[in-house]
This record gives sequence, structure tokens and C-alpha cells, in this order.
Amino acid sequence: MTQFWDKQIQRADHLAKLSSGSSELLAFYAQLLRAQKEIYEFLRSRKDWLPSGDLEGDLSAIQPSLGSFLKTVETDGPASLAAEAQNLSETTGEAFDEMLLNYWRNPSDVHFFAKAILQPYARWLVESGATPLGRELAGGERSCPFCGGKAQVSFLQSKDRNAESGNRELLCATCLSSWEFRRVLCANCGEERPSKLGYFHSSEFDHVRIEACDSCKHYIKAVDLTRLGFAAPLVDEIYAAPLDLWAREHGYTKIEINLVGV
Repeated sequence: MTQFWDKQIQRADHLAKLSSGSSELLAFYAQLLRAQKEIYEFLRSRKDWLPSGDLEGDLSAIQPSLGSFLKTVETDGPASLAAEAQNLSETTGEAFDEMLLNYWRNPSDVHFFAKAILQPYARWLVESGATPLGRELAGGERSCPFCGGKAQVSFLQSKDRNAESGNRELLCATCLSSWEFRRVLCANCGEERPSKLGYFHSSEFDHVRIEACDSCKHYIKAVDLTRLGFAAPLVDEIYAAPLDLWAREHGYTKIEINLVGV
């Protein structure tokens, strides 16, 4: 079950070594993934314990792993996050718990620490079969069917060897699970008119493209695993960060900012 984290870490390490404008972001993300894996393994290895899905009740199991996570961000993160990590390490447990609970109930992609800490917890919920509670979020096909989270990235993969093109899936920004999604459909507003849906990619990132909607002016990045099967959507999406600049310059807003802030 740790294979998921190992794949992300190995891919981030590899891409960080390449000469690109995203190297610094990927180097930090690789360390962040290691810290998230530690939280995940700490929860998974607890004797005679499985998550209930009720975060308030599960917080006592998460708390012991937070110090190491904050230390990683303080050591390897950008100055602003490092300073915030140091401040959080000095806050009371009650205040930290409240921060995590607020995010769980009303998630926002600007809440870096809560999102980063709860991703491995939510991933363990998926794998252990617990039902996430206290997340009364909008449902529908554009939300994660497991936890109700927004899509972080879109990806294409072939499930049928004879298929001419891949199946589209969305990867959840909260629990990191994925669900099938129609090819020609905005992941934010549900627009399905082809004339309103646009795509942009660069030869520099041949397996990644922008999927933009002119109805809601939002976009998501898509990683094409039929072109590069060993890519890791969460990581390659960050590697192609220069594409986000194009999207912003053309007036589009990202559906969900990733953990490195792009």
C-alpha cells in the first residue's frame, strides 16, 4: 500500500533533477511527499486501530505525527511556509485540531498545512474502507464520490488495449483517489459544448495539457498516461507548472491549487 507514495516520491526526485523552471518546486514536493508518507505509515502501523472516518474522533491518532511533518516544512519549505510551520509547532493542540476540522468541513486549497496533513489520512480512509464523516459537500459527478473533494488533476489512461484513446479520470485533491469522468466535460461547471472547451499544450510537456472552459473560466491540467505511462499525475502536473502561467495570462482560474501553490 506504500507503493502509491513511493511512486510519487521517485517521480518527483527524478523530475527535480531535470533542468526546468519547476526543479525547486519539485525538490520541495519530494520532501513533502516523504513527510506525508510518514504520516500515512504511522497511521497504518497503529496496533489494533483503524480510522473511523470521523476526523474529530481520529485526531488523537494523527497528532503524534505532526511534529515531524512541521519540521520537514520548516527545513525544506519556502520561507513563508517555514515560518508558518515554526509558528504552528508552538500552537496549542486545540488550535491545531480546530484548523484541521475546519478544513475537513470546508476545504480550501489555500490551507496548505491542513490539506497536506489530511491527504494521507484520507488516503488511508479509502484503503481501509472507512466512510468519511462530517464532509457535507456538494455532490455530483464533478466531486469525488468517496469524500466529496474537488479534482486536483485529470488524467487519461487506457484500460482496454484495443481502445483508440484513453479513459479520462479525475484525481481527488483530498483523498487522492480517482473516478471516471466523461472526456468532453468541464470538471468545474459541467459545460459539455465542445465550442466552450479548449485545450493547450506545449511541446516541452508533450504528455500534459491545459483543459480550459470558456463558460466558467476555470481550468485543470491533464496528464496523458497513454503518451507517458510511467508519469505520476500529481507530480507531472507540478512539473508542467509553466502551463499554469499560460492559463492565468488568458484569464483562467485553476479548479484546485496544488500543494506547491500553482
